[in-house]
Amino acid sequence: MSDIVQKEKEKEFSIELIPEPGDIEDVIFSLMVNPNLSTVNYFNDFSEKGISPDSIGDSDTDESGIFELDSNGRCMAMSTHAFHHHLQSNPQLATEILISRAARKMLCFGARPIAISAFLYHINIADPNGHQIASRAKKGLEIAAATFGIKISDRKIRFDHFSGHGPVPPTLIISMMGLIEDKEKLISHRFKKKGNNIFMIGKSKSDLGSSEYLEFYHNISDSPLPAFDLKNESVIQGVLKDLNEKELISSASPVGKGGLFFTLLRATIPNSLGFDITTDAEIRKDVFLFGEAMGRIIVDVDNEKEDEFVDVLSELKVPFFTLGHVTKGEIRIDDASFGYTDKMTQSV
Repeated sequence: MSDIVQKEKEKEFSIELIPEPGDIEDVIFSLMVNPNLSTVNYFNDFSEKGISPDSIGDSDTDESGIFELDSNGRCMAMSTHAFHHHLQSNPQLATEILISRAARKMLCFGARPIAISAFLYHINIADPNGHQIASRAKKGLEIAAATFGIKISDRKIRFDHFSGHGPVPPTLIISMMGLIEDKEKLISHRFKKKGNNIFMIGKSKSDLGSSEYLEFYHNISDSPLPAFDLKNESVIQGVLKDLNEKELISSASPVGKGGLFFTLLRATIPNSLGFDITTDAEIRKDVFLFGEAMGRIIVDVDNEKEDEFVDVLSELKVPFFTLGHVTKGEIRIDDASFGYTDKMTQSV
């Protein structure tokens, strides 16, 4: 698809054209069976058992692996990420988004991203269009890596092409390595205890681009990339480093697949907790809960550290939103109860 055709399609897309669901609970349980969100449900278990914390989020670093380097607490972190949305029409921006997501995720548990390698699958480098995709993806890789201070292996993207793949869209897969100076200072995506305050660092946007909600619930696969600004992403990630160093946050999770709701669910299930939040009155509720705009991080903060946490963000003039607090297990949104996390099973 050419850039002109894609831009015309994006101009045609509007949230106003997406019907607002009357029942948020229906959306939640519909998305629970989405294979891309199966890490927060029993997608492969059709029994009547509830979700087991032992089967979900069993790593303190979610999708990353930790390897101890020495006896002084230094560790190496590794993670792998893939992306295919708009890689043909806007490979540079798509690549910048992928690198930003990977770096933000790694920073959320206290690792400093230091190196990255990339592999571009299902692309014919001999084809002019394939060459353009590769060239612009490489540019996006270099720009994002320079922004976050990450080294690139060989400063190029490796390729894979096989005609037997058929009509498979180009996919960029990256591996990121990070350094942890002291494993004792690692944090995780898990909310720690009832009563902690929940904040969102960054600003919500009225955006549904390339979201699981849009594709899986509304069956719309052709939409713009999620709202993204590389400079803003760099600022948010810098603030996260500062908060980690000051030990002001108990957990951190990047808003990712499934949007804010599923990010919160991933944070609550491992310790059998819940959340009570208030949505932003200026943004449509389904957009606020399920949109996947970039540049947002969910943290929980101990009550004793709340004032200092707020002071740091205020001094740095970084936008943040007070979502609510961690509960013993109930999920509440705008004073309405959506049950308990241990009952969040798929509908069959």
